[in-house]
Amino acid sequence: MPKPKIAQQGPYPVDLEKGETKAWCQCGESENQPYCDGSHKATSFKPVVFKADQSKKAYLCGCKQTKKAPYCDGTHRTLLDNNGNCK
Repeated sequence: MPKPKIAQQGPYPVDLEKGETKAWCQCGESENQPYCDGSHKATSFKPVVFKADQSKKAYLCGCKQTKKAPYCDGTHRTLLDNNGNCK
């Protein structure tokens, strides 16, 4: 199974408004990170569409390896070497 491109090492802080629908980029190719711009069409990935259940600051995954998509679960910390660079 192909791995998504790591868009950035850490999460994207975003302000979500209750009831709004967003499409989180899962492939890592979007120029509109952390949201989808349709770049996945050249990949086997699809965006994760979600609806905000409340207005809040959220942290959307930038490494695209989270187990709690679209939210950051800290997985990016396991992808770094001792110098802080992606493995």
